[in-house]
Amino acid sequence: MAKQKTRKYSIVIQSLQENLVAVEELAGKVADEAGLCEDDKDNVAIAVTEAVNNAIIHGNKSDISKKVIVDFFASKKDIKITVRDEGSGFDPDTLSDPLAPENILKESGRGIFILHSLMDHIDFTFSPSGTRIIMIKKFHNS
Repeated sequence: MAKQKTRKYSIVIQSLQENLVAVEELAGKVADEAGLCEDDKDNVAIAVTEAVNNAIIHGNKSDISKKVIVDFFASKKDIKITVRDEGSGFDPDTLSDPLAPENILKESGRGIFILHSLMDHIDFTFSPSGTRIIMIKKFHNS
């Protein structure tokens, strides 16, 4: 049986929100080359943008000396995306429910909920050197 080929794409950015554009462009390129359907392309773009934005604002506290590293691994069956920051991490179990009546009108607090809604798998790893999120989108058009 032939070994499945996985293509890797990476980008490293300073913790500036204006750098989201470069990440979005790379996400679009990877999704196009992988042959994702339009809905899945949109979902990947939104999820990557949200995860990187969270890494910049919440992880790295918008400290431009800290980096965000984004890796895309595209295979014939899925796209795996890792987003790493240099922050101290958080406890996902302590996040407020964005659908609770008292949170519905809040302007923030939906990022992780959005990631779970758009991607097929989400996992967090916390270490002294930073936080890593792994997101997987399986191909639904094959």
